[in-house]
Amino acid sequence: MTPRPGFVLDVDRSTPPILFHHGEQFRLEKLPPERSRVVYPAEPIDPIRDPDAAIRRALAEPIDSEPLAALLTPGMKLTIAFDDISLPLPPMRRPDIRQRIIEAVLDEAAAAGVDDVHLIAALALHRRMTEAELRHAVGDRVYDAFAPDGRLYNFDAEDPDGLLVLGETDHGEVVEISKRAAESDLLVYVNINIVSMDGGHKSVATGLSGYRSIKHHHNVKTMQRSRSFMDRHASELHSANWRMGEVIRGAGVKIFQIETTINNATFGDDLPMSVLQKREWEWSGKDRAAFIGMKAGLDRLPTKARRKIFQGWRAPYGLTSVQAGEVEAVHEVTTANVFEQHLVPVEGQTDVLTMGLPYICPYNVNSIMNPILVMCLGLGYFFNLYRGRPPVREGGVVIMSHPTPWEFNPVHHPSYIDFFEQVLSETTDPVEIEATYEQRFAEDEWYRHLYRTSYAYHGVHPFYMWYWGAHALQHLGGVIIVGGDRRAVKRLGFRPATTLTDALEIAEDVVGPQPTITHIHNPPILMADVT
Repeated sequence: MTPRPGFVLDVDRSTPPILFHHGEQFRLEKLPPERSRVVYPAEPIDPIRDPDAAIRRALAEPIDSEPLAALLTPGMKLTIAFDDISLPLPPMRRPDIRQRIIEAVLDEAAAAGVDDVHLIAALALHRRMTEAELRHAVGDRVYDAFAPDGRLYNFDAEDPDGLLVLGETDHGEVVEISKRAAESDLLVYVNINIVSMDGGHKSVATGLSGYRSIKHHHNVKTMQRSRSFMDRHASELHSANWRMGEVIRGAGVKIFQIETTINNATFGDDLPMSVLQKREWEWSGKDRAAFIGMKAGLDRLPTKARRKIFQGWRAPYGLTSVQAGEVEAVHEVTTANVFEQHLVPVEGQTDVLTMGLPYICPYNVNSIMNPILVMCLGLGYFFNLYRGRPPVREGGVVIMSHPTPWEFNPVHHPSYIDFFEQVLSETTDPVEIEATYEQRFAEDEWYRHLYRTSYAYHGVHPFYMWYWGAHALQHLGGVIIVGGDRRAVKRLGFRPATTLTDALEIAEDVVGPQPTITHIHNPPILMADVT
């Protein structure tokens, strides 16, 4: 049966309550009839039946490149870099697609007599992956063959001996990447595109670079001038990465890019949480009973228990495409395949945009969704899931539903704690934050030590999460969080509300009475194509 496309539901009095994700819990909300609409994602695209055969074909028949086998020669230096734990979300069931691809590349390398092979998790300024996380991504066979002698490792953006400056862009942006990758005869990059923001030149220019390079595009000016991070042609973030990609290519770094897309089968169709994949008016009696039982059970559990359940979820994603070869040519095909799954046509803007935020974002896998990450997920990622223009008008209001706990993982997010306590207590203005505080956090020796030797995000990382929402903060007239810790919400500079009804009443003070409303129904992920 052909998967149904995404669509927009105009809410009337017969529309059942709409499911809102609320961290590790859920809410059912009645949206005001006749002035509300719900944007639903498409159903999952049918996956490729034989992923391994598709991967082998992509390596043998690349786009604008010689086959991988022709690029491999005895005695060469080969580096394989791969996306880190921030993708996909939630993590996928084993075998991870990165494992399948890396094994196929290594088979070809072995057949060609290539012995000097390193595998690098492309962290940028993210936290190091644990052994268990690396094993999940690359598989036990690859891990056991390469990790013990140091040939499989996490990229270190603060290793002075491990970075190499390749030059500057015509905008004066320093391009500095992994020395091992830059000096290899061939760099193979293995990517997972869960959204259209990922991949392309961003893979190497960001994933294998340090603060000296990343600060040129992870800054307030770039974020405010980007009109959706999910539309490369409207994103200053991507323009900078593409300029850096030109410098990398001009320096002689040979890249064989392998990109993949997956469907949005986040919860499956016959699994315990499959009801979350369905449209509310199509819930069967069994679905309603399953949801009521799941919600009641979760509501009774302590937060740590709920978190453990959700963080243990492994999504049954299916591979929908794999393409390899020249970076830009590959990425054009990849982006088209992502849009096929995610784009939903939407006409016009509304006064209010509502969203239920789930338990996970790229930066709290196996961790805690702290208040800064709540802001980043809502205003940085969900707000930017559009093409054309935002679904909420300029001066409008975003209402997010999330517990927003005043809670942090001290191992993963030490600089976040200080950012929340020391910086946001003084100002929430991104421009002032960047000018006054960023350099001190970025160059702090203790944060640097924790990033390099423990499992901490880089000292500057919470700043980037705040900047990620800069476009939304500039566009909106107000932000309200439903059901969040009131002290935490106020520290973020937002308005707290107990219920959605209360939030809509508060929103009227900004946008006027009887506001029109768009609700983005995800996850699964969608992208509003707004005209």
